[in-house]
Amino acid sequence: MVDNSTLMSETGRSLLVDSSILDSRITESSKEKIFTASTSDGEEEMPQIETRVIVVQEAAKCEELLDALEEIKVPYLKAESVEEYRDAEAPEFENVFVIADFHAPVCEDLYKADCRVLGPPIVMHCARKGEALPFSCRPLYCASMLNLVLCFTGFRKKEELVKLVTLVHHMGGIIRRDFSSKVTHLVANSTQGDKFRVAVSLGTPIMKAEWIYKSWERRNEIDFCAADEEFKNEFKVPPFQDCMLSFLGFSDEEQKSMEEMTEMQGGQHLPVGDERCTHLIVEENTVKDLPFEPSQSLYVVKQEWFWGSIQMDARAGESMYLFEKVNSPELKTSVSQLSLSTPNSNRKRRRLRETLAQLTRETDMSPFPPRKRPSAEHSLSMGSLLDISNTPEASIASGETPKLSCMKPSKNSTPLPPKQSARWQVAKELYQTESNYVDILTTIIQVFQVPLEKEGQLGGPILAPEEIKTIFGSIPDILDVHIKIKEDLEDLMIHWTESKSIGAIILKYSKDLLKTYPPFVNFFEMSKETITKCEKQKPRFHAFLKINQAKPECGRQSLAELLIRPVQRLPSVALLLNDLKKHTAEDNPDKATLERAIESLREVMTHINEDKRKTEAQRQIFDVVYEVDGCPANLLSSHRSLIQRLETVALGDDLCDRGEQVTLFLFNDCLEVARKRRKVIGGFKSPHGQNRPPASLKHIVLMPLSQIKKVLDIRETEDCHKAFALVVRPPTEQTNLLFSFQITSEEPPKEDWLRTLCRHVANTICKADAENLIYATDPDSIEVNTKDMDSTLSRASRAIKKTSKRVTRAFSFSKTPKRALRRALMAHSSVEGKSLCTTSENYLGGRQASMSSLAGIHSPSLVNLPSAFEKRSHTLSRSTTHLI
Repeated sequence: MVDNSTLMSETGRSLLVDSSILDSRITESSKEKIFTASTSDGEEEMPQIETRVIVVQEAAKCEELLDALEEIKVPYLKAESVEEYRDAEAPEFENVFVIADFHAPVCEDLYKADCRVLGPPIVMHCARKGEALPFSCRPLYCASMLNLVLCFTGFRKKEELVKLVTLVHHMGGIIRRDFSSKVTHLVANSTQGDKFRVAVSLGTPIMKAEWIYKSWERRNEIDFCAADEEFKNEFKVPPFQDCMLSFLGFSDEEQKSMEEMTEMQGGQHLPVGDERCTHLIVEENTVKDLPFEPSQSLYVVKQEWFWGSIQMDARAGESMYLFEKVNSPELKTSVSQLSLSTPNSNRKRRRLRETLAQLTRETDMSPFPPRKRPSAEHSLSMGSLLDISNTPEASIASGETPKLSCMKPSKNSTPLPPKQSARWQVAKELYQTESNYVDILTTIIQVFQVPLEKEGQLGGPILAPEEIKTIFGSIPDILDVHIKIKEDLEDLMIHWTESKSIGAIILKYSKDLLKTYPPFVNFFEMSKETITKCEKQKPRFHAFLKINQAKPECGRQSLAELLIRPVQRLPSVALLLNDLKKHTAEDNPDKATLERAIESLREVMTHINEDKRKTEAQRQIFDVVYEVDGCPANLLSSHRSLIQRLETVALGDDLCDRGEQVTLFLFNDCLEVARKRRKVIGGFKSPHGQNRPPASLKHIVLMPLSQIKKVLDIRETEDCHKAFALVVRPPTEQTNLLFSFQITSEEPPKEDWLRTLCRHVANTICKADAENLIYATDPDSIEVNTKDMDSTLSRASRAIKKTSKRVTRAFSFSKTPKRALRRALMAHSSVEGKSLCTTSENYLGGRQASMSSLAGIHSPSLVNLPSAFEKRSHTLSRSTTHLI
């Protein structure tokens, strides 16, 4: 067997010879011997060779290994020494040695003796997979690099390379001397060389040597794989390794950002002119000449090289991005070719004038015209469509990318009629803006969306599919509709007559506009937030935007600026149609059609606004569910909307402990009551994969508004401020319950809150007199005060009370389960012959009943309104008649 543990064998064979070829040759030779033996003597049967495992030294003490061998059903022996088995000739057995320490001399001795050597992890791996023990010509310890094909470059020290290759073989990896498409990983010690360049072009992961060492440290983890993305990404060669970068021509803020990015990507930055610098990054739009003569070893490149390297997650080739000075020979040659001081200059001047005229016509059709005053596009009184600051962030609308074959190129100019009427001028502007709008949508898809969705991106996907759908939404569907509108307008302008109907074109596609625009406009804010978040968290996406936003077709506008165009388009079309209607004669058939087209656009925009409000309402409900731990799932309903939120403090012990902070969420048909959590645990992810903060509130009760019978406006006194109470009767109770609160927030005022609450209670129970639900009462009549709520003594008393409860629960040896409490309560109530349904068990459903209830004693915290009135004062008993 060839000894591949050294860099060069005695016959001069390289260590990096393809190990896969070597293994296949050994396998083929063994097959040939078996075949020759079987054909040489057909009458004699071949003796069956049984595999026998010799578990050596420390490995014999591993019970998990022995169990794995029994599961594979392979006979095994324990041995302290391998001498008697290594050289023994036993044709009926093929010995496989399992050794725990591959650095021990015994492992090297067995390898030199052509013995099969395995490690405990590979045996347990085979047992889990239900596979037979593998055949390997080299010692195989584990399967961490099984099926991985590695190639090395940039290593100059023989000892280091020998060690790395040996470890790869021990973990089941394959080594290739020459780089090819079959190589799965390139291990590089340098960012130079042909192998590195080819790996970058093929998108092959380029790893540090540390990746192999760290994988070997985890060799005893059975399920570990060195190709795991999360683990592998820690050891990728960063794009700017071994690079010293300087920046020229950038603003201070941009240069600081690029320097920070350089450090994040494994490079270093130096001042301009430092001799140690390897790359000078130039802002080609501002720098016309270099302040010094660069050395031969210095790469002077455009900023596109910097961002391209980050996007590819590997150092890009510099030759494509070299910076050329203004006075370079190449540029001088191109300028001389445009010079007019040559013979036939008149013909060249005439050609230049024609070119300028052509450029002027094309400028009219540019998708990025000069900026207009804000009122030109934003002054439309058709609702809140242009107010995009409150758009929701709850859902995703997606569409298919349009095919290029369906996009016809725009004509450079519109044919002129004999007399240019005002109606024709407006129609021309409508067609031109429509053509520009289609070009912008095409740019968004072809420059941004298609590259992000492309499979096989260098360095892996830049964004997750969900993020791409969130950013672009229904842009492809919108483009499909407007391509058809543009084609119809183009045909109308080519065959123009005053009687041509533009309104009919808009009416023709009004249903398509209604279908495609709401999903995008409603979630535009979410799209912008996703762009901002991904740009901050993902350097490759930031680099991708930098490269593509600098392209001419983007007009130096950001992706977010381009994506706002669909939000602005429908109001802009409505303005043009109104202008067109003004210049249309009364007897023109298109007059009435334009009015109907404008009305259809109003309906689309109204639908968008209504849809937006519904989506915002759903988003607010989701926010409540995320914020309140244990919030009931039935809170989520399509007909429900959040009306108001109120921060309060509990003044009684019914819902929770007195003095606890309580938040009330008023919905159109119910009231969610939640208290502040004493201990916030962990966090969780939203459906969109975003990390949300842990819930800060704990659910107490979800109260239907129909259960609120009275709202008590507690008068202001010296001992009571901003207090109110609710008289509630749950369906499981025979009497009313009283819940009192003190408002702690400045907004809303108490009067406004009570009025809003009563209005929605009245709507729920179908009553018109909402004001009759409010009753003014004195705090003494129901024994409510807020005097001690903010005192230090009161806060200390509440803290001691809470601590006492926790200590009692911690040292309790007879904790009664809730289910047992319910059974006990039911049994007790049946014996007494009356209902003992307490607030805690039947209404709140979440708090454990007190033990006093089991004894038949009414706890003050569980008492109903009538008994409370009898106990408290004769004044309260006089007011009972109008409260109940």
